[in-house]
Amino acid sequence: MAWKPSAFKDVDPALRAILVSDVLTTLAQMIGLLAIPWWITVKGGAQDLVTYGIVVAVVTFVSQPLIAPFSERYAKRTQLIRGIAAMALAGALLAMVATTSNYYFNVVVAVSLIAVVANAFVGGASVAITPELVMSAALPEALALRKRATSAGRLIGPLVGGGLLASIGTSATFWAYFGLLALSTLILRRLPQPASEPHGSVSGGMNRWWTEFQAGMKAKWVIPIERGWTLVNFLVWIFIGPAFNLFVPLKVNALGLSSTWLGACEASISVGMLLGSFGITDLLVKRFGRYRMRVCAAASEGLILSVVGTAHSPWVLILAFGCAGFANTIMVLVGSTHRTLAIPKEFRVRMSSVSNMSTQVASALGPAIAGIALTHWPLPRVYTAFCLLASLMAIGFVLIPRSREFFGLPHDQVVDWYKREYPDGFSTGGA
Repeated sequence: MAWKPSAFKDVDPALRAILVSDVLTTLAQMIGLLAIPWWITVKGGAQDLVTYGIVVAVVTFVSQPLIAPFSERYAKRTQLIRGIAAMALAGALLAMVATTSNYYFNVVVAVSLIAVVANAFVGGASVAITPELVMSAALPEALALRKRATSAGRLIGPLVGGGLLASIGTSATFWAYFGLLALSTLILRRLPQPASEPHGSVSGGMNRWWTEFQAGMKAKWVIPIERGWTLVNFLVWIFIGPAFNLFVPLKVNALGLSSTWLGACEASISVGMLLGSFGITDLLVKRFGRYRMRVCAAASEGLILSVVGTAHSPWVLILAFGCAGFANTIMVLVGSTHRTLAIPKEFRVRMSSVSNMSTQVASALGPAIAGIALTHWPLPRVYTAFCLLASLMAIGFVLIPRSREFFGLPHDQVVDWYKREYPDGFSTGGA
């Protein structure tokens, strides 16, 4: 039965607190993801924004494995409260800098990195805390409610952020960012104290993480489909990542548009992704097949965004980003179930960590290449070239061995398919 808003009062108080916190935190994060790049674009220009993107990507890449052992050592409630409080502090510092009407790029980057590292703690704790708040029988519904809460924040966040920037200015927007996170921190303090604090050494956690990562890397390398899939995704993300992130505020600013249009562009991506998840993907798969839809969606994403590079109308930007978000959802959903079922349960986290690491490296390379390109060619040409290259790389999916055979299998036959076909990749013991 679908959940109704009127039933919110019947939700367990601890879960209710985490749901409200999810909305507030996600809303604040979306505002920050909009406000910081826009501020840098207006005050510092393209090169500052490129440098910012590279530094954030590198710190995110490094912080994930370093923070993982600490995440295991401390209580999830403590991590959430302190992590979101640190993000709120970063927001207050940014607001103070913006209030002085002075732009200090090094300070902006340093303060932003506080939020990046804090968010790494929050992300790990947020995922793991739900089973500690509800009984096992209520866990699926609790996870669904949390998904809806974060989706709401992601959908309205860009619109709110763009509206705030256009109406009350940068400094006031950062104060709003601080206020939302501070309120989220206060609400999280209502969560029950854990029965006992987790124990464990940081060095032991790091050794365990490295062992798990090596096992995931081995499995990725031995399985041709995973090896090729990861490589294609890596190459695609180098070029498509800046098209979704770095280039957007630069394009909006180059057209002389306000931050409201930047928020509308980001929101249209979320709307497109949301529409793609409403059963349309299943209908397209039944009509054209998984393999064709996966390749076509991946290739069309870059082709659609290439229109943005030369567009002069803001409405063309809105339409293109919405369609690209729709294509992205289809690309992600088609095959994600197959891929998950094919990987043995005990290796899913291991192999996922390798994929995440690959994406983070690509996220650092993309802005670096973009920065070099922007010093030689204008933004429209670079934007279009990146999108077309992303589309070209996506077509490389057809070269992955046995991919057509794999996508043609029904769900019941694909369970543990990797282990049956490539047992050498899973010879590492342990869970």
